[in-house]
This record gives sequence, C-alpha cells and structure tokens, in this order.
Amino acid sequence: MKELSEMEVLHRCAAYCSTAERCVQDVKRKMKNAGLPEEACGRLLARLQEGKYIDEERYARSFVNDKLRFNKWGRAKILYELQKKGIPSAICNDALSSIDETEYINLLFAVLETKRRSLRTADGTDLYRKLMRFAQGRGFGMRESSACLKRLLKDVEYDDME
Repeated sequence: MKELSEMEVLHRCAAYCSTAERCVQDVKRKMKNAGLPEEACGRLLARLQEGKYIDEERYARSFVNDKLRFNKWGRAKILYELQKKGIPSAICNDALSSIDETEYINLLFAVLETKRRSLRTADGTDLYRKLMRFAQGRGFGMRESSACLKRLLKDVEYDDME
C-alpha cells in the first residue's frame, strides 16, 4: 500500500467531511488507517476544524435529528451513541434539548402502536411488559413510555408496572 503524504490525507479527509457530518473520532480513525502519525493527526484535525469541515456541535445536532426521525430512537439511546463517539456531555445535552417534546411523545406513541400490531398475545399485562421493554430498548424513558402505553392500552386490562 502506498504511503500517503500529509497533504493528500488532508484533502481526502476534507472530501470525506464534505459528504456528510463527521465527528472528530471518525476522522481520526480514517487518518490512523492511512498510516499518519499521532502529531500529524492532531495538526490536520485542527486545520479541518478551522476550516469548519468538522464541527462537533453541528454533528451532534444532525445526529440527534437523524436518529430521532429515521431510526426512531429515544433520548437515552441517542445520548449513549453520542458518548461512544466521544462527543462532550455539554454538546450532547444541548443537542438533545432541541428535541420538541410533543413531537417526541407522538413519535413514541406511533412506534408503540406499530409494535403492538405485530405482537400476538392475549394477556394485557404481558402486552404491556413487551411494549415497555421495546420502548426502553429504543431508548425511551420509563415515564413517557408508561404515559403512552396507558393511552394506547386504554381498552386493555393490565397490571400497571409503575
């Protein structure tokens, strides 16, 4: 494999960052795979941030937006994934606070309603438990999941697990 110069790696990383929002960790991984030494990675990352190719705040906002709308994830799962990417907590919290609460609850209700149609169970308590577990696996909190399930299962008799 041909050894790439620092400028070639910079141009490739700039092109990589231009196609979609990227975080520092993703770009750093690309640089290391190209065989760049640690101090060169630091210099190039600084240049990419100066040129606004990489912006952690912008990345976090778009990540939250995409995961909420396309993957239908809850706040807890989004926060966990942002932390895995090495995004600072303040930036994560700021991006998560931009979620509209009404839209969030409506999304949760729609996700639970879709999942309910796919479940085949006669027992109301079992249905409640399965839907609650599903919602928590998607990263939604216990309080909002319980409120949506009460609304969704108003015609079903079940033991409330709160």
